[in-house]
Amino acid sequence: MRLAVTLLTIVPLRADRADRDTARRAMLLAPLTGLVVGGGAAAVLLLGDLAGLAALPRAALAVAAAAVLTRALHLDGLADLADGLGSGRPPEDALAIMKRSDIGPFGVVTLLLTLLVQAGCLATAPDAATGVVIAAVTGRLALPWACRTGVPSARPGGLGALVAGTVATRAAVAVTGAVLLAAALAGAPAGGAEGALYAALAVVAGLGAALLMLRHAVRRLGGVTGDVFGALVELAATAALVVLAAA
Repeated sequence: MRLAVTLLTIVPLRADRADRDTARRAMLLAPLTGLVVGGGAAAVLLLGDLAGLAALPRAALAVAAAAVLTRALHLDGLADLADGLGSGRPPEDALAIMKRSDIGPFGVVTLLLTLLVQAGCLATAPDAATGVVIAAVTGRLALPWACRTGVPSARPGGLGALVAGTVATRAAVAVTGAVLLAAALAGAPAGGAEGALYAALAVVAGLGAALLMLRHAVRRLGGVTGDVFGALVELAATAALVVLAAA
């Protein structure tokens, strides 16, 4: 749990071990770190409401809080993956583009549109505070699936090599079932049976979007990297917010 929190949030917990077995357990616990990020964003939404802020400024500040709580690492991964895939280059060249410290036009456009969609959905969601927590947990649910057996690492080193192929599919399925149940229970108080249904659908949509992108990234790059993980987190969370806004 300490490794999961250290890798995925700004909270500075000391993780004494970072071998593949510890990494496997950290990825299985990754959805729980969404409670930290989503909880912080939800607190900003509630404080903004108390301060009398309109819905859109509250939502924008909540999105900013989530970025701060993750050091914007997932957004950085999203931008890097967009630049790499958008280049249309062979895998080696695309990976080299992703490793650069600068950001290209594909990354800029992807970041702007993603943040705009996230803020817009939070501004219109019927229960934004609960929704942002569900979305944050859903985003991190993509990680056990991206680390499951059979998904290779695109590079011999780095985060991708540490966690790639460590999670059994049945374990990812079990974690998904737990997240679906928790999301339904969280959505029920505000919206009853319909709220529970939309919350569960948000998880399914977020995970589905992430799996589609994972398949494309593995086909284009030859495997996963830390940037791919970050992009999947943001994509899954965004897709979940879209469904919750539709509620």
